Amino acid sequence: MDKERRRYPRLSKVLPLKISSQNFEIVTQTKNLSCNGAFCPVNTYLAPMTKLKITLLLPEKQDYLSPKSSKKVSCIGVVVRTEEINHSNYNIAIFFEQMKERERLKLERYIQEHLRV
Repeated sequence: MDKERRRYPRLSKVLPLKISSQNFEIVTQTKNLSCNGAFCPVNTYLAPMTKLKITLLLPEKQDYLSPKSSKKVSCIGVVVRTEEINHSNYNIAIFFEQMKERERLKLERYIQEHLRV
């Protein structure tokens, strides 16, 4: 029997994601995420152990009185796995290495809320 080893649950959700370093900025979207990391496509090779500045946008629930808005979650991450899809497209797994507690709580609340649906 396969046993889940992850500390935090993983949510399959497409969310806007910006990853950057001193040399580049890539806007992409998640395929899935947890409080520990994200999995996303990129159109350039990023070597494992590449440090990244991460900005993730979490859409808030919309009610009829307020326009739809998003919460930003920012942190520092590191590429832990790079999978080649074809010669110019890759999937990368990012580990959220440094995240302030308030940022982690925003992300955790969002994931828990969407796992219940």
